[in-house]
Amino acid sequence: MKKVLIAETNVTRYQGTKDPTGLWLGEAAEFVDEMNQAGVAVDYVSPKGGFVPLDPRSMKYTDDAIMAVYEDPDFVQRALVNTLSPEQVNPEDYVAIYYTGGHGVMWDFPDDPNLQKLALAIYDQGGYITSVCHGIAGLLNIKDDQGHYLIADKTITGFTHSEEILAGKQSVVPFLNQKVAQAHGAKFSKKRFYKEYAVKDGHLLTGQNPFSVRAVAKLLLSEIK
Repeated sequence: MKKVLIAETNVTRYQGTKDPTGLWLGEAAEFVDEMNQAGVAVDYVSPKGGFVPLDPRSMKYTDDAIMAVYEDPDFVQRALVNTLSPEQVNPEDYVAIYYTGGHGVMWDFPDDPNLQKLALAIYDQGGYITSVCHGIAGLLNIKDDQGHYLIADKTITGFTHSEEILAGKQSVVPFLNQKVAQAHGAKFSKKRFYKEYAVKDGHLLTGQNPFSVRAVAKLLLSEIK
């Protein structure tokens, strides 16, 4: 079986501030745990390759399963220390790309042409584009060969405006995922804040917030197994 590619951020701070951000650990670790249980191999990519920072706040929201992945030397080396750069990735090797969240992705996911090319290539060969929480930022600006937004007329979800307000970051983030998704023609679906929710529309699989990781992973596994 082909592998799943996990996309992560290289951004260490909320831009314009001294406050640290990065990957939300559980959004990678819980997904990896589900893939491991299903026997699906994963690789890790980031816009620049190499080091991926952890959002320190995410360490407060761990459990035994998340910590087991975090303490795995293979995960540390491949997901946090030495991620692949997009140029090192052959999209033909993957059945899906999964965009993790953490606020850092708001700055390096939306306009990265190399990640966009990878995702579109995987999608065009019948694969899946998946995301959770802020990871939806990676989907917002992808355009198909006709120049249309890939998310136009698709039902998707991601971190909502109300959740951003509750997180206290509305004034710091460069845009609101929900508003941009809707501006680009998506049908933005959501449930109550911080409730598990994942939605499938064709080969787009998206989750609303950090509590939706396993739901997204299970959706994907039901499609590729």
